[in-house]
Amino acid sequence: MVWHTLYKVSSQLQKLWRAAAPVADLTAPPPPPRAFKETLVWKKLGSDGWAIAALTFLILGIVFTVTGVPLIFAFLIGIPFVLLGLAFLGAGIALGVWRYQQAKQMVEILRTGRAVLGTIVEVAQNYHVEVNGRNPWTISYRFQVRDREYEGEATTLRPLGFTHREGQSVYVLYLESDPAQNTIYPPVV
Repeated sequence: MVWHTLYKVSSQLQKLWRAAAPVADLTAPPPPPRAFKETLVWKKLGSDGWAIAALTFLILGIVFTVTGVPLIFAFLIGIPFVLLGLAFLGAGIALGVWRYQQAKQMVEILRTGRAVLGTIVEVAQNYHVEVNGRNPWTISYRFQVRDREYEGEATTLRPLGFTHREGQSVYVLYLESDPAQNTIYPPVV
């Protein structure tokens, strides 16, 4: 009950603070192709919760598999270790590949995407997740392409400060072949 009340008060204070925050200058993105380094993929993965979970599963998979294989020859108790290790390895590889493809897709959108003006509809901090003592921020936005409305989200561990707020205009880059694939510009990582 106390946590819920603190969360509500904190959310209300954040809304008041954001309402008073000045709007950042809106700079149009340069025309494609834009110069974004491949290292942005790894930077994105380093702050992505699913990618961190994938790495954790990979490490657990390696440890359980390496521990279990010798135990199979000594005792049959090694079989569950190996099976659990292989399950963790499979989950870690699957998650890692999925998030790597997502990060590569985001960089591709940043490089070649078409720009359109959108509006930030919500800026929220996720207090249920904590990475290195920081809580991620989720920026939800809307934009229109060919008279159809699309939505997107960008997540970052960086403190947003005065740079993003609800109701603010923001440039959105999207793939012309699939506007559902989009991200905001400049990118938040």
